[in-house]
Amino acid sequence: MAADFDPTATPPDPRTRIPLTLERVLLAAAMGAMALITAANVVTRYLSNISLAFTEEYSVALMVVVAMVGTALATAGGRHIRIGFFADQLSPNRRRIAEIVALGLLILCFALILWYGARMVWDEYDFEVLSPGLGHPQWLYTICLPLLAILVIGRAAGRIIRLARGEEG
Repeated sequence: MAADFDPTATPPDPRTRIPLTLERVLLAAAMGAMALITAANVVTRYLSNISLAFTEEYSVALMVVVAMVGTALATAGGRHIRIGFFADQLSPNRRRIAEIVALGLLILCFALILWYGARMVWDEYDFEVLSPGLGHPQWLYTICLPLLAILVIGRAAGRIIRLARGEEG
């Protein structure tokens, strides 16, 4: 019975050139920063009846970081969204081909995010757009979008290579 499949067990990490520790540390730091900002806001509001609403800018930027880094982590480990019912009906070879096609589409999607995100960052830099709450240059917040899109694209490309070599799947 000990050798039975446990669906709740976390599958082992794939062998990648750049360890997934990078994403885990970045994810933990971003979530920790969001928790500290939220706790500071709650304590300040409770003790002084003053809101730290301006910290919402930091929280929103950190939420984007968490979403993008989480996507990269899920993509590298093969835990990205898929319709398991249809994928499980395929033979192992066709399932690998379907995953490679899906990862190619994911790369296309994040390449568009990279392109348009970079254009948005440039426009915000060029027009000297300031954030509404704190008055910081807005591009400092939005630059994480195209940079982290590169991370997702890299993790998807790495998974495609591992699938094509037959190392995973």
